[in-house]
Amino acid sequence: MLNPTESISSEPSDPMSFETIVRMRAALNRALKGKEEVVEAVLAALLAGGHILFDDLPGLGKTTLGKALAAAVGGTFGRLQGTPDLLPSDVTGFNIFNRKTEDFEFRKGPVFADVLLADEINRATPRTQSALFEAMGERQVSVDGRTFPLAETFFVIATQNPVDHQGTFELPEAQLDRFALKLSIGYPDKSHEIELLKDEAQRHSGTRVPFEPVITPEELQQWRARVAEVLVEEKLQGYLIDLASSLREHTEIKNGLSPRALIIWQRVAQAKALLDQRDFITPDDIQQVARPVLRVRLASGLEEVDSVIEQTIASIPVP
Repeated sequence: MLNPTESISSEPSDPMSFETIVRMRAALNRALKGKEEVVEAVLAALLAGGHILFDDLPGLGKTTLGKALAAAVGGTFGRLQGTPDLLPSDVTGFNIFNRKTEDFEFRKGPVFADVLLADEINRATPRTQSALFEAMGERQVSVDGRTFPLAETFFVIATQNPVDHQGTFELPEAQLDRFALKLSIGYPDKSHEIELLKDEAQRHSGTRVPFEPVITPEELQQWRARVAEVLVEEKLQGYLIDLASSLREHTEIKNGLSPRALIIWQRVAQAKALLDQRDFITPDDIQQVARPVLRVRLASGLEEVDSVIEQTIASIPVP
């Protein structure tokens, strides 16, 4: 184990050196200007092997972020637009009869990508939303009795419209529990919005630098394995359980945290520690990732959820 005063380091040419994470940060910050905290959360979810739900307005850079992330991990990018008439087969793919071979062949849907942007997911019907359940949880899809594996690096960035908008369907708890984090980008400040306008001008002039790979999908899997090795002491696992128990008993919380939610919370805290160049987690790691982890799975308004989280953290003794 590393000495707590040491950082994770090696030669910059080594894809498992921390220099790789620095380059990943730089690539994503170039795509999503002025949103360092969001980028850090996205990296934590990526390394933790989780998925992200953005509760945000359109046009704030989520598609650009997805494309940059797919390029950074050397993977493919898929896009799915939620509409009321979207079918499950539009997500997973379907069998089609090939007259030449006189047999059925499977045509893959957009879910067969390393990074999938599921845009306006709550405009799709619950039946179509359920097509993502197996993909997000098991990294596979089942069609007509056959199971097809997805990429080991399969990562979903989903967006949803505010639930009070016309033509939206509230996401079921079972699907929400398959997301690691719930994030919001928000508007950029003036200086970064000026940079966005300059980038757009460069795009049309052909002078903008394209997004390039930083690591390979195989190396991303190695980073995820490294996250799993980050030490979580038993007393901190007890701290996590105490926090979850308090939230389960809270009168303002409709549905408490599932065991899967606790596992995700722990894994994201491990990823946060690794991003900070540590191979052990601290109570601060657990607390700092609490909001994005819990917002996606506690049934209440966003402001109320934040207040409940803060009250709960303040009420539980830190080990």
